[in-house]
Order: sequence, then C-alpha cells, then structure tokens
Amino acid sequence: MAGSSYGTLFKISTFGESHGEAIGGVIDGVPANFQLDLVAIQNELNRRKPGQSELTTPRSESDHVQFLSGIFEGKTTGTPIGFMIPNTNVKSADYDHMKDVFRPSHADFTYQHKYGLRDYRGGGRSSARETACRVVAGAIAKQMLQSIGIQLSTYVSQVGTIAMNNKEFYSLSAIEATPVRCPEATVAAQMIARIEEIKHMGDSIGGAVQCVITGVPVGLGEPVFDKLHAELGKAMLSINAVKGFEIGSGFASLGMTGSEHNDVFLANGQTKTNFSGGIQGGISNGMPIDFRVAFKPVATVMQAQETIDSSGNIVLLEGKGRHDACVLPRAVPIVEAMAAIVILDFYLRQKTTQL
Repeated sequence: MAGSSYGTLFKISTFGESHGEAIGGVIDGVPANFQLDLVAIQNELNRRKPGQSELTTPRSESDHVQFLSGIFEGKTTGTPIGFMIPNTNVKSADYDHMKDVFRPSHADFTYQHKYGLRDYRGGGRSSARETACRVVAGAIAKQMLQSIGIQLSTYVSQVGTIAMNNKEFYSLSAIEATPVRCPEATVAAQMIARIEEIKHMGDSIGGAVQCVITGVPVGLGEPVFDKLHAELGKAMLSINAVKGFEIGSGFASLGMTGSEHNDVFLANGQTKTNFSGGIQGGISNGMPIDFRVAFKPVATVMQAQETIDSSGNIVLLEGKGRHDACVLPRAVPIVEAMAAIVILDFYLRQKTTQL
C-alpha cells in the first residue's frame, strides 16, 4: 500500500491491521553504534497501549515489541531495524454487525470505495492501532535527540471546552500525574469528569494535544517544500482523528498587527516573544518549537445513528465493542513520537547541508 512510509533519512515503514496477527515496521537510516534503552522504548508503548486506565478502551494488549534486526548487544548496527508487535486480544466478532455497514465519519466508506474491499475488523489498516509502530520509531528518535540536548514535552491541553490557559514545557512526571495526561491538576480533574460523563452517555469527545520542543538548533528545515513546520503539520495530520494543526500563534495571529506579532531579536539571537513557534521561513530559529494538534471525537459511538449499508440502504447502527470515549490521553505519546521522527530526520538532513 502506498503511503505506509514516512521520512527521508530517518524513515519508518509500517505494516499490519488492527485484528491481524501482528503490526510492525522497519526503521531505516538509524546511525550505527548508538546504545538504545530498550526498556524506555517499551515504556513509551505502555503509555499508548489500550486498557491503561478507566478513561481508555478496555481492549487488553501488552504491546510488547519484538526487535528482529538492526540491534546487536543493545546497540544499533546501522542496518534496518525490523520489529513486530503481536495482536493478542482481538475480538473480531464485535464487528460482525459492521461488515456491510459504514460508520458515520469513519474510514469504512472511503476504504471500501478506494480499494474495493476493506478489513472491517476493528477498522483494519485505518485503525489507530497502527500508531503503535510510530511510537517505536519515535522512542528511538527521542533517545537520539536527547543525546544532543533536544527535549520534548507533550500533554493534553484541552478536552471539549475545558482548556489550559498556558503552554510551556512540563516535566514528564507532571504530565503522567493524572490518567488524562494534563499537567495542571485542577484542569485535569475537570477533564476526567467530562470524559467519564461522555463515556456514560455512550458518546465521544475531542480536544487538543500541545507539544513543546526545546534545544532545537538553528537551521533545521528544507525550504521551500520541506519547511519544518510543513512537515510537522503533515506528520500530525497523518495521525488518526487529527483535524487541525496550529504552530506558534496560529489562528490567533489573525487579530494581530505586524508590530504586535513580530518576534523582536535580543543581542544573543533569541527573541523577546515566540509567536513564530520556533520556526521562521520554514527553518528552526533556536527558540522552543511549540504546536497544538486538534483531535475530533471518536467516530464510533454507543448510540444509534442513521447510516448506509453497502447497497445504499438507510439503516440504523449502534456501536459495539471496545472503543475510546476520548483518544487524547493515548494520543500524547503518538504526537510526541511523530514530532521526534520529524526533528531527527531534519537534524540528519542538516548534516548534509554544509561541509
């Protein structure tokens, strides 16, 4: 299937479906002789896996990654890293009633018409289960970035209309302090209550994930078509349920004048403000990169809704099975993984720019 690979020098290709034997991937372009922390990689998967709290789907998957190549005695060999994650808790019968019916706002309809058939079990290839593969690649990228002083802070900043008022770099311990992964305790409590309310109603709710990246050197980005913020946007919009990407001041800049919005320079090359979100002209400027990703409510709801079947008949469909009422808590490590993949790829590309 075209479209299953991402990256230029640091590249991830994924395979597998939600209810197949396994999901997995191949990571190419990994520099050799880097000592990997395999426990840390598994910990990143544990942050994404289902069944981790009452706020997420009850599907129980260990998401244990098995590395097949590219690592020897804990170090990268410079050759492709192959890996797989077995699917161990599939309940395909939960989807039998959807075999010939298209869920509203889901990929069922478009996959059927694009390919002429679809794996209806758990959404097949369109399932967010595929994102576990990205988390593996992102976890490796994060370790390499950390070794050169680049750090990422990613957290839930909004659920429905409940939102944080600021965006800054938070510690992992602050983010992980609550199951919703919002670092502000008071706001997090409101978010949790809202998700539980929505879940009880058999409905779903969306929100936003904030990411702040520090330590990024000046110069990352390949104008004009591979601008850094353009690639970050593409990476985020490739994640299931993402409907929006906003960097720096984003849409708030519409109401500002140029003199208000300009990031005035300091003598050391930094800027007084950071409305640019750490990127100017498609190239990192050394300031923290900050962006926000908007997630829509999950399409599968436990309420009866009108839809159509494969014959074009109007039918009534009610969701069954195991689904997230809100994807935001589990989306945090996915957003962070994709951000790390993009930044590392551009860091390696920059190494080829100047002698």
